[in-house]
Amino acid sequence: MTDFKAIETFLWVVTLGSFRGAAQKLNTTQPAISQRIAQLEREVGVKLLQRDRRMVLPTPSGRQLMVYAEKLIGMRSEMLAAVGDRSAMRGVLRLGVAETIVHTWLSQLIKSVNRAYPNLSLEIEVDITSNLRTRLLAQEIELGFLLGPLTAPAVRNRLLCDYSIGFLASPSLGLGAGVLTVHDLAKFPIITFSRKTQPYEIVRSLFNRPDLPPMRLHASASLATVIHMAIEGLGIAVIPTAIVENEMADGRLHLLSTSLQISPLTFTASWLASPDTVAIERVAELAGKLAQQERVVDAPPRARH
Repeated sequence: MTDFKAIETFLWVVTLGSFRGAAQKLNTTQPAISQRIAQLEREVGVKLLQRDRRMVLPTPSGRQLMVYAEKLIGMRSEMLAAVGDRSAMRGVLRLGVAETIVHTWLSQLIKSVNRAYPNLSLEIEVDITSNLRTRLLAQEIELGFLLGPLTAPAVRNRLLCDYSIGFLASPSLGLGAGVLTVHDLAKFPIITFSRKTQPYEIVRSLFNRPDLPPMRLHASASLATVIHMAIEGLGIAVIPTAIVENEMADGRLHLLSTSLQISPLTFTASWLASPDTVAIERVAELAGKLAQQERVVDAPPRARH
């Protein structure tokens, strides 16, 4: 009799286009995946998959079976979510996170997931949004907390939070009171996110002007490094104010009053639609509630000098 494990295996082989991808998703081996598919083909009496050079594709019979497989796996997930206890949510969820979230509420989310779903494990990878988007579409991660929303086929988005961007500097730079112009700021090195990020491009466009001195823009993939450089007086950091609240509170960094306006960074939880997304959606829901509790819109504190 055909069981759910074989049907689920078939669904993920087709969805991911490879036995290897399905094995990683289901936390098993490629021989085990091959065995399940062979068993399923024997039971239904037709060939379900065919291989080309790059990926595994369903046969006409396989495409027909896929329609029912999606319905069955989707209904099973809904059933477990509706009537099962929290321990029924198990397995590994591959989560990609932008570093701003790491410096704000990620640790609280991990605690919430551990309490709500004790048998669900998180594999967390930190990267810039462009890389996370590529990995999400390649199904190397299942859920991303990143600058969004993403616009791509089958992508689902849930708004998490907005974070305002501020110009922050060490008191050692001696930037006095009053509103600073772009000409005032351009006298100093500017420190911000790494290349290929939205904030980097915004900051670059602000200071890459013929009427300003040659731009000195220091970029780093590590926000901890950016913060440390700013504290040491090596330049003005242009980063979300939410990640340096402690440094502002104890006077190591001051928020500068400037004539420049930068739109807040909007973060979303993004994932690919599939029949088996209950765990993903539950974690995204937890993240959304936590992010809104922490800070719906990160209004910057008053500038200090």
